[in-house]
Amino acid sequence: MKRVTQILNQLDENKQNTRTQKLASSSSPSDDDIVIVSGIRTAIGKAKRGVFKDTSAVQLLTPCLKHIAKDIDPKLVNDICVGSVLAPGGQRASECRMAAFLAGFPRTTTLRTVNRQCSSGLQAIADIASAIRSGFIQIGIAAGVETMSKDQMKGDPSILTDEVKMNNDALNCLLPMGITSENVVTNYGIGRKEQDELAYLSHQRAAAAKDKFRQEIVPINTVIKDEKTGKVKDITVIDDDGVRADTTFEGLSKLKPAFTKNGTTTAGNSSQVSDGAAAVLLMKRSTANKLGLKPRLRFSYYAVSGVDPAVMGIGPAFAIPAVCQQGGLKLSDIDLFEINEAFASQAVYCVKKLGLSWDNVNVNGGAIALGHPLGDTGCRMTVSLMNEMERRDVKRGIVSMCIGSGMGAAGIFERI
Repeated sequence: MKRVTQILNQLDENKQNTRTQKLASSSSPSDDDIVIVSGIRTAIGKAKRGVFKDTSAVQLLTPCLKHIAKDIDPKLVNDICVGSVLAPGGQRASECRMAAFLAGFPRTTTLRTVNRQCSSGLQAIADIASAIRSGFIQIGIAAGVETMSKDQMKGDPSILTDEVKMNNDALNCLLPMGITSENVVTNYGIGRKEQDELAYLSHQRAAAAKDKFRQEIVPINTVIKDEKTGKVKDITVIDDDGVRADTTFEGLSKLKPAFTKNGTTTAGNSSQVSDGAAAVLLMKRSTANKLGLKPRLRFSYYAVSGVDPAVMGIGPAFAIPAVCQQGGLKLSDIDLFEINEAFASQAVYCVKKLGLSWDNVNVNGGAIALGHPLGDTGCRMTVSLMNEMERRDVKRGIVSMCIGSGMGAAGIFERI
């Protein structure tokens, strides 16, 4: 028994030493750091009835890539990776390549898309960072785009085979996301009141951050069609149009359940289906120094965790500890969190499970107010986090989200 105690004590000491070493290394810059030197996003529009309902994915992505091209000679960018979810893969890949050409990038700048559902924008950042770290490329752009106005969330009934029906996890991958929210409510005792309180907080914070957001939004010149008259007019979009400053808790509490008769998940405490795009420019710190570019964030760690598809919303509660473990970090070492509000139920659960405070989580609101353009969200959250970290002069932030089919993703970003 004494020997076992000695071994356990030695393991704890080794773990603490490893944490100390990682913290020391993460506190100092390295030429090999993967850094973000610029980032931008569009405003987020309400799908099917908002400012971008008549705007294509090409038109959304092009201005973001053009903005990035202002910061660097486009010929130096080796590869672009774009997160996107709903459009057919071949179609979206072609659209994104078109956007790159329209933004001024040459034929030599290659492009691909990536789809890890709601984390696709963050996955694009991880993929570009990995390619740079491995030496496959020198400079890359990670982006995200989604037009939920034009690309619908459709299911193919032919995939519901007998084999799928016999495997609960496989079958639960097909659950509507609203039902997974109700499962979180039932399994973990999340009340309607706390869901509506978060929805109210999200709108209030997002409304208060309107001027902040304008610093990270590229104006989009587009058109919008009046469905009643057929008249088309030119507009310039500079603000997220899903944010409702006049939202009240009382109004939210009166909304009917959206997915089950006696449920607590409503249209008001769920993320909005939306349209939008974002992009960030990544390279090694040494490359940035050679080009005279200022690193704004270091992309330090990334983790994806698998969970039960029936309660997919709990993913961040597992991905966040996993990514912290990579860096030898504690949750108390993180200054700001962006946790996607796919549903208030799952966001509330994750914050409670991790013992976090809303004082440093989604400080400028989240997807309930802003919207959730699936493939864009991870990249958009990163742009917003970067700007807020600079405003507050803090060191570390996390971007995290749940993922349909039962996963969670999280990335750690640091200012040096």
